[in-house]
Amino acid sequence: MKADMDTIISLSDRNSTAELQKYLSSLTNDQLISGITNGALKGKKVGATIKGIFKGSPPNSTEGSDRRLLVYQHCIPLCESGDLQTEVAADIIGLLMLETHTLSGPSLAQLASIFVEAIKVGKMGSGKSLELFPTVLTALSACEALSYGKGELSGEEYKKQLINSLCSSRWDPQCVIHLTTMFRDVPLSSEELRFLVEKVLRMFTKLDLQEIPPLVYQLLLLSAKGCKKQVLDGIISYFQEQDVRQEEEQKDGESLDLEVQSIPQDQLRHVEGTAILHIVFAIRLDHELGREFLKSFKTSYGDLCPFSVALMLSVARIQRYEEQVFDLLKGAIIKSFKDEQLQQGSKFLQDLLPGHCSVAQMILDTVKNSVFGWDHVTQGLVQLGFFLMDAFGPKPGPFGKTTEGSSTIARTPAQQACKLGGQVLLQGFKMHEPIRGEILEQVLNRLVTKTASPVSHYLDLFSDIVVSAPMILLESSSKVTETFDHLSYLPLATVQGLLKAVQPLLKVSMSLKDALILVLRKAMFSSQLDGRKSAVTGFLLLLKNFKVLGSLASSQCSQAISSSQVQVDVHSRYNSAANEAFCLEILSSLRRCLGQQADVRLMLYEGFYDVLRRNSQLASSIMQTLFSQLRRYYEPEQDLLPPVKLEPCITAHGDQVYLQEPLAHLVSCTVHCLLWLQNMRQSTNRNTDDSDDDDEEEEEGYQSELKTILESMTRRMIKSELEDFELDKSAEFSMGSSVGVKNNIYAVLVMGVYEVLMEYNFIQANYSKSRFEELMELFNRYHKLSEILKEKAGKGRVPSHKTPRSLLSLGFISTLLPALFRDSAQSREEALSVLRSSGDFVRYAVSVAVQKIQQLEETGHTDGPDGQNTDRTFRFLCDMTSVLIWRYTNIPSVVEDAGKKEKRSSLSQLCLEGLLRIFTTCQQRFPDRMAQLLSTMDTSEEDDESDDGAEMNFFYIRQFQRALFTQLSGGEDEFNSKEAQLLVSILTVLSRQLKPSSQQFVQMITWTVKICKETSFEDAAFSKGLLSLLFNQHVLYKSPVSLLLELCQDIHSQRGDIDRDVEVEEHSHFAIVNPKTVTTAALLVLSQVDRVLDEVDWLIARKKSQTPSDKSGSGEATQTAGQQDPIEKAVTLQLGTLLTALNELVQTSLLPGNCTITLLKELTRTYNILTTLVKYYIQVCTNQPVALPARFEKLVKLSGSHLTPQCYAFIIYAQSGENGGGGADDKKKKKRNEGNTITSAKLLRETTGIPNLIFSIEQYEKYLITLSKKSKVNLMQYMKLSTSRDFRINATTLDAALQEQDNDEETTESQDVEETQEPKQKKRKP
Repeated sequence: MKADMDTIISLSDRNSTAELQKYLSSLTNDQLISGITNGALKGKKVGATIKGIFKGSPPNSTEGSDRRLLVYQHCIPLCESGDLQTEVAADIIGLLMLETHTLSGPSLAQLASIFVEAIKVGKMGSGKSLELFPTVLTALSACEALSYGKGELSGEEYKKQLINSLCSSRWDPQCVIHLTTMFRDVPLSSEELRFLVEKVLRMFTKLDLQEIPPLVYQLLLLSAKGCKKQVLDGIISYFQEQDVRQEEEQKDGESLDLEVQSIPQDQLRHVEGTAILHIVFAIRLDHELGREFLKSFKTSYGDLCPFSVALMLSVARIQRYEEQVFDLLKGAIIKSFKDEQLQQGSKFLQDLLPGHCSVAQMILDTVKNSVFGWDHVTQGLVQLGFFLMDAFGPKPGPFGKTTEGSSTIARTPAQQACKLGGQVLLQGFKMHEPIRGEILEQVLNRLVTKTASPVSHYLDLFSDIVVSAPMILLESSSKVTETFDHLSYLPLATVQGLLKAVQPLLKVSMSLKDALILVLRKAMFSSQLDGRKSAVTGFLLLLKNFKVLGSLASSQCSQAISSSQVQVDVHSRYNSAANEAFCLEILSSLRRCLGQQADVRLMLYEGFYDVLRRNSQLASSIMQTLFSQLRRYYEPEQDLLPPVKLEPCITAHGDQVYLQEPLAHLVSCTVHCLLWLQNMRQSTNRNTDDSDDDDEEEEEGYQSELKTILESMTRRMIKSELEDFELDKSAEFSMGSSVGVKNNIYAVLVMGVYEVLMEYNFIQANYSKSRFEELMELFNRYHKLSEILKEKAGKGRVPSHKTPRSLLSLGFISTLLPALFRDSAQSREEALSVLRSSGDFVRYAVSVAVQKIQQLEETGHTDGPDGQNTDRTFRFLCDMTSVLIWRYTNIPSVVEDAGKKEKRSSLSQLCLEGLLRIFTTCQQRFPDRMAQLLSTMDTSEEDDESDDGAEMNFFYIRQFQRALFTQLSGGEDEFNSKEAQLLVSILTVLSRQLKPSSQQFVQMITWTVKICKETSFEDAAFSKGLLSLLFNQHVLYKSPVSLLLELCQDIHSQRGDIDRDVEVEEHSHFAIVNPKTVTTAALLVLSQVDRVLDEVDWLIARKKSQTPSDKSGSGEATQTAGQQDPIEKAVTLQLGTLLTALNELVQTSLLPGNCTITLLKELTRTYNILTTLVKYYIQVCTNQPVALPARFEKLVKLSGSHLTPQCYAFIIYAQSGENGGGGADDKKKKKRNEGNTITSAKLLRETTGIPNLIFSIEQYEKYLITLSKKSKVNLMQYMKLSTSRDFRINATTLDAALQEQDNDEETTESQDVEETQEPKQKKRKP
């Protein structure tokens, strides 16, 4: 046989075609085939043999053509078999490709069907011969006609049928990749390509995970032909499904303690990482693909998933897409948070839509997934984190002041987005070593450079980084040290935050601590006041945190760093002796501050108490410092009055007078330190009897001396008259002159000293009657001075200053109030009656409490000892709450006010104000401890604290409801508006704690509705509070449109109709709407209308974004079932009720001003939203012809026949400017001239909304015409043409007005005025 092959080759070489043909004819098919097979297996000369066979088989003869086909039919399976060497197989296929075009049509059709059959049965495993298939298909499509079944098809059609049958059949998973590669070379129409891509994407799930990346690569290459969006969407949705499955398996695994993982997590993540790289590479080369990718996310963020987020972040590394990607992500994040907020605030939306997909969660999942070697994603994550923090961080308030304390919770979408940025960076920092340096550097850079805007969010992030990875930070300590160099130039708040954050590191790193001390020493002598304050802050922090041996344990510093190496480090280098020397050195530095400005000294006095509590071994140094400072201002001569020297406390610069020494704070700091030491001594003495005598004697020495000084001060301050301080009724207190400023400073200092002495004497008195009498003497002096100040301040045109902040400590107030109100111990009765008998003192105590709580609410801390300690502060709040509630509920205000009708707010009212502030503060600052606050109010209930926070909450809600009911059940004369408003505010705050699904919430709503229906007090402020409470609750219970309709009817019947001939139907659903409160109610109703319109607008936008993707199928299904889509139905119903409500308001003769302007605005908005809805239906009708829902037609009818004509009537009414509710009397005409300019300006402001309204009505009608054409339904039959925009100047009216303006005589206005206005004028003059 071998000779046969050689013969073929030699004959072909000699170009003797005739002999070659003759020889080939003599061979049987089997001989030919076995010859080729043997040659191929040995790999010898098979190429030459096949060439020879082709040469001797002319394609135009039947025999030649058959022989050629035979060679093809034999070689294809031979190459697939895998028995041949790769090069040999490649050679054979190459030769066959060259000769394909010579095959006849039927032969090509036969060959193609061989391929299709082989693919169907899965014989194309190696895919070698598949390279030939595109050539066959191309040749086929060039054929004129081929027989197919009984008829015949053109080659192109035949190819289509083949591809169709191929894509409809089952593919062996092994050959998917080969087939995809093969189809790249086949010319395909767009329809065929779509069919093919769908098939390949369906095959994804049948493949092994490892085979996905190469298939993705081939698909992306295939997408060069088209179907880019389809390819990308398919790949992304595949990985999304895998992620979801993997997550569910993980959850099931955890709950069942089984390891059932069909997809190992790490393998899936690595495959995803590779796929992302392929896609990014493809996008780099094909910008059309990039555009398509970003376009698909512009429409809706609902398609985002952790995989697509990771993909976007990788694409962001391509420069031309960077900005687009971050803008897209920023938009998606903020929109997601806004949508979530909208849904949480409305029961109507919650019922209508399923749960919300959170983009924030996806981004955090991406961070988690990026651990598996996704280095191409991490860079994008860092950028995204900073991008969010920069864009949504807190903004500077007016004059560069920061508006919010950093401890508030993220509530607004912007705050949540900023917090998300911080979380991304913190998680990234923990997980990825390569990006740590960059994150740290960027955070520190921002702390240093962003001095104009608040950096609290960066401080929080930095602090979290320090706590989570202190040892890692030490590796980059040089960066932290560099930041220290800028300390003296940074704002004080930044310095405090930064030093607090770095504090755990200082304990373990000697070099950091030394660097900081150097910087702080320099800052001590800074020319900037802030620099010096920073130094004091830093030094005080160090003193608090470096304990000297023997210091009593008290609230250790919060962060502990666990690492054996660190422990050793601390013990070897930081022994307590070194700490002591270090602390004493710092103290000596701080003493220099006592010669600096008042602000610096103030910080020192505020900080010493905390240092002492943390580091009690420094007591003697601190006390001596304070003692020597106090002596400078103390008058040692016992007979001299006053006991303090005020002269040295001030300093003058030019003609300006400044405070130099905050004397009252100095005394306060000394007193608190002294009292704390006494307490400590008593407690330690109980425990141990023997101790170091020398120290004790020294301590006893200055302690007793201080006590003597304070007692002498008390005695002499009581004796001192105001004249002794050069302050009396005749003294000048105006802030305009230097004498007035000096007197003001003196007064504040003296009042402060009185307060501090009151606190000291109360604590030292131990409930002795005589000491309490002294305390009352002090208070009387204080009160007298504060009254003078108030009186003088009130006389000036502008109140010159607020009450100075009280120097009583929060701890003292929370002891004093229970003593005043609830202490029933017999032994103390007599002493306490001294304090209780003075109404002024009791009032003063409560008002200071309110002032302290207000400071806590605004800044998150209070002045004085323990003001920064949140736990203690919260405990004080709990103590005060229970007292204030007891005082308010147990002593009715009627008793208290009997006999004295004074202007100032009563005690009960002050208690309520305190409670309202406490509840608000607790909700803002300690949101998770509200239940704890409520449960500590009443000690009797403390045992069943586990009962339920909600029950406790509701118990107090009922208490306050009763109180309000009592207020309302009295007559209008006894009604205290301020108190009722406070009660409503408290109920508003407490009702936020109720779960909207609970029974209690329903009871609360029912009660509020009942009160609104029955209360008819004519008090605008109270009705505003009550209606706001009603709306806030109602929106969480169900949609408020029906409620709005009833209120609009009430408003209409109260104010009357714009056409005075019309008798308005009497409605009174809600008694709270009465002539005095109607304007307030109308404005509130309009703000609620705006809120409902927001929701409707959001729903329509949501539906619009969904329609393109559901072009086919789903729409028809819902319509044919005869049911309207639930969202469309809800939107139509909401708008229907809203139009009816607005129809009532538009006919109401509202007062000019805010009400009219707002109504015009809301009407314009309503028409704009109706237009949006019409556009949505135009879009639906364009996509698929469907009948318009009957409800929608009704809505159009309602708008056209009811609302629009009334709108035009209202426009004329608003323009006439005669809507003051009564005509112009003769007396008023005298003043008409001056008033004219003001009125016209007001009118102008009011009527600016009118053109907008007319425009929006006409836009609405314009799109209705379009919709009528598309839907073949005449919607315009309900619309009437307007006359309102006709150009109308009534000459007679104009003349009359001009004459009237010129001469002040009465002129009878002409009779030719427009009909609509004339009757009104007649009506108005009864």
